[in-house]
Amino acid sequence: MPFKTDFIWGAASSSYQVEGGAYDDGKKASIWDVLCAQPGRIKDGSSGEIACDHYHRYTEDVALMRQIGLKAYRFSLSWPRIIPNGHDGIVNEKGLAFYDRLIDSLLEKGIEPYVTLYHWDMPHEAQLRGGWLNPEFPRWFERYAKTVTARFGDRVKNWITINEPQCAIGLGLEVGNHAPGLKLPMAEVLLAGHHLLLAHGRAVAALRAHAKAKSSISFAPVGTVCYPVEETAENIQAARAATFEDWNRGCWAPAWFSDPVFFGRYPEGALKRFGKDAPAFTAEEMRLISQPLDVCSINFYQGYPVRAAELPARWVQEPHPAGHAHTAFGWPVTPSAFYWLARFYHERYQKPVLITENGLSNTDWIGCDGRVQDTARIDFLRRHLRELERAVNDGIPVNGYFHWALTDNFEWAEGYQQRFGLIHVDFQTQKRTLKQSAYWYKEVIHANGENL
Repeated sequence: MPFKTDFIWGAASSSYQVEGGAYDDGKKASIWDVLCAQPGRIKDGSSGEIACDHYHRYTEDVALMRQIGLKAYRFSLSWPRIIPNGHDGIVNEKGLAFYDRLIDSLLEKGIEPYVTLYHWDMPHEAQLRGGWLNPEFPRWFERYAKTVTARFGDRVKNWITINEPQCAIGLGLEVGNHAPGLKLPMAEVLLAGHHLLLAHGRAVAALRAHAKAKSSISFAPVGTVCYPVEETAENIQAARAATFEDWNRGCWAPAWFSDPVFFGRYPEGALKRFGKDAPAFTAEEMRLISQPLDVCSINFYQGYPVRAAELPARWVQEPHPAGHAHTAFGWPVTPSAFYWLARFYHERYQKPVLITENGLSNTDWIGCDGRVQDTARIDFLRRHLRELERAVNDGIPVNGYFHWALTDNFEWAEGYQQRFGLIHVDFQTQKRTLKQSAYWYKEVIHANGENL
């Protein structure tokens, strides 16, 4: 049997993308509420103020998860719903109570909750005090982590501290098309990233100290992996090096955030590349950042082919051929890279791998027969899961797979133009419709992947 009997088959979401209820029951604005109110920031002029209305419809959504047969549901907590100001530690009881109800509903249906502390919706009040650039930010995050662990740690056993730090920092503070929408000098971008890593470390410590149940804790970067054009030893080594050590990608290179977490050090090549822009740090800070994690969680959407090259280049990226398949988002479809993602990350960090996001944006609509025939998504998932099966067969420990996303939702700067869900959402009526991919995924879960 390729996948172990307790393999985790799940789907994922994030608070701002699905919950709505933007100002209900004591919640205050997040940085995304503020960004969405600025004209021209979101392509269709929309916001997550209502989104999928999950805040009011979570029981319906949990019932649909059960219908699909999900073993687990990954979701994020809304920090401004729980500690509305972010920085002061004043707790909103109604916010905590919502997640009590959601967690209990999941467990009643036999669905394991996987909780992400931060999926980009920082309280606006915290941003007004400097956000990631404030040296006190890690302590604010630690207090938030302590609060939610003390409340939910008797039932939640799986925690993810921060989702895709590359996007939170790179898109939010360097490129500026994600909240808070800033374009800062590289020195400030890297300092903010260092504070993010310190926040992660303090959160891990709080989770270990206050969880009542034995917990699995991880960190979920996005893994844009390079893969060998042809599987020769030279090309494989070139792809491995290009994946982690392409410092021309700046803080987007996976090793910049992952090496400190797993090894307790920044990559030497990156420090040389960044020079005076690199953040100052102490040995004590690196020990805090690198507290032991239980798994290596990774989000994956696309990869790039490379081949070996003569020194000093070491590798060269190959262009995708004309007519190569792309998703509705314009991202290349590269299922073979999924195998190399699992292999390279396990080899480097020596932890079991957990795929915390994988999926595609597709042009989905409800047909005349009332069904959503998303055959492209089914083919995409089959191809990717076969590559994950290959990794498992090669002895790479893979603990589970979370499809992104459970439902169509608010896709950040794209608004509602991109549909990633297993469940179609009519954003005018909030009607949910299981897509054909949801029924297909149900069969995969039931067969534990033996029907791929």
